[in-house]
Amino acid sequence: MEKNVQLKYRLYRRRNGVFYSQENDSQKQGTLRTSDKREAERLLNAMNESHREPTLNLNIARAYLVAHDPKMATRTWQAVMDEMAMHGIPTTQDRCARGFRSKAYDAIRDKPLVQTMSADLLAIIHANGNCVAHYLRRLHNLAVDLGWLAWPILAKRAWPKIRTQSKRAITAEEHAAVIASEKNFERRAYYELLYETGASQTDAANLATENIDWHNGILIYRRKKLGPFSEPARLTIGRKLKTLLQSLPCSGDLFPNIKTTSANHRSAEFRRRCRVAAVTGVSLHSYRHAWAQRAKACGYPQRFAQEALGHNSRAVHETYAKGALVILPPLDDYEQMPTTKVVRLRSVSRNSAFANFRGFCS
Repeated sequence: MEKNVQLKYRLYRRRNGVFYSQENDSQKQGTLRTSDKREAERLLNAMNESHREPTLNLNIARAYLVAHDPKMATRTWQAVMDEMAMHGIPTTQDRCARGFRSKAYDAIRDKPLVQTMSADLLAIIHANGNCVAHYLRRLHNLAVDLGWLAWPILAKRAWPKIRTQSKRAITAEEHAAVIASEKNFERRAYYELLYETGASQTDAANLATENIDWHNGILIYRRKKLGPFSEPARLTIGRKLKTLLQSLPCSGDLFPNIKTTSANHRSAEFRRRCRVAAVTGVSLHSYRHAWAQRAKACGYPQRFAQEALGHNSRAVHETYAKGALVILPPLDDYEQMPTTKVVRLRSVSRNSAFANFRGFCS
């Protein structure tokens, strides 16, 4: 005689005609969202069956998934990695492909997506650093967005928060020490340009005389990270920047030797220079933080600063400018400030601004 199995759920109907399920153990209730008794009974039977025979129902679920997508039951995380490595600009694709070759992902590399549990992802996160956790979350979200995962393995709030070490700006004193210790004119001018423009190390190294519009007094260049179709940065050439640019070559590349080196080589050279100058805790990227903080400290409009550094996100820019020391002026001075002190924006025609920039864009 078959042993009577206690059902997990029972059915009841409320006064409004809607059927509900109730757990026999916890008395927890949930709506079945139907007033049809036959439909409600089918739903309840399915809930009880899933409780009694989870393995069988997992196989049934896989059969339904295969009918929807033939590769869904066998698609592994390596397929998602390969797909993600095809997104973005070429440098981003190379960075993703290089990151996914890490041994940290070997635990799930050949594991089917539908067989992955939350414990599998958490084990990788807890055993590695922020970089692996960041790419793993992007990998998971891409699989969900592509429909390769029927539901998220980890909910948004279940992902551990990534805490990074704060990056600081290079101070004026540290920059002066670096410049004083650097005997090579080209590298010294390169560091000066980074300090005056806040450009990334690669964008600054690729600058040429075609990027300088002397007629309108504007430095124009495209940011490599944002791609070839992004709006270029247009910086008015100030007094210090003008003196610096006039000391550089009159034709061709502004930094011909530095341009031929890689980003890693430039970073390594700067670290050596910092050791000689007894400066610690900074990198070439610290010049961008320094420019953002200088702009914030002197009251430079944030929308201009974001355009200069290429930050589409306000939050990202505020992170760069976070360490700025801002001394607030008295309010009564602002109330009495005459309108003659308002700085008016320059009016430059687009055709004129790009007169010396066409060759660079092509």
